[in-house]
Amino acid sequence: MTTVLNIEKLCVCYGTIEALHGVSLHVDEGEIVALIGANGAGKTTLLKTISGLLPAASGTIQFRGASIGNLPAHRVVEHGIAHVPEGRMIFTNLTVKENLAMGAYRRKKSDAMRSDQEYIFTIFPRLAERQQQIAGTLSGGEQQMLAIGRAIMSGSKFLMLDEPSLGIAPILVQTIFEKLLEIRKERGLTILLVEQNANLALETCDRAYVLETGQILLEGLPGELMDNPKVKSAYLGG
Repeated sequence: MTTVLNIEKLCVCYGTIEALHGVSLHVDEGEIVALIGANGAGKTTLLKTISGLLPAASGTIQFRGASIGNLPAHRVVEHGIAHVPEGRMIFTNLTVKENLAMGAYRRKKSDAMRSDQEYIFTIFPRLAERQQQIAGTLSGGEQQMLAIGRAIMSGSKFLMLDEPSLGIAPILVQTIFEKLLEIRKERGLTILLVEQNANLALETCDRAYVLETGQILLEGLPGELMDNPKVKSAYLGG
């Protein structure tokens, strides 16, 4: 299997405080890889560093064989990585359709771009119904759908999602995760998923890492981690 993202011994600091301590992980083509851990474990820091929003103090980040460590964020997007941030960060004063267009800012108008928009409206019919609605008036679940749609509009095949279940009604959370599996299958996406709901993450992913206080504590298949006593007691309510 082809490795798409490879991270080796990554260290990230906030001032004098080291937030990530020698993190190493990989994501293979077509996988959904979950990163679970408590608040403050460093999950969001890791995604922001991959995206070029935070600098790495040391270590390497390679994407499809190219070194992307410490590239500016717009260059990381050009390599084909899309980031759906925690809290969704949609443009609340723009319409649904305008938000999707912002996702495609680096692309020239093309049949592929129009096809992607049509696909998003097919996979998320609520967005199709609300194309001209101001995005800030959408529900939390609808805003999350829009954030995922905006990422797809970038044309990227590698999607990073940060806490997609946060602040969303349970019924819509289930819908969103089902759609992620559908999108992965239909569009050939590779997904790195950060999710505090460990049960949901492990039910969705192919492999997972457990991050604790800035270090990779465990790595394995979902079933292995679900059966691990430490994971059960710390993250699965067992």
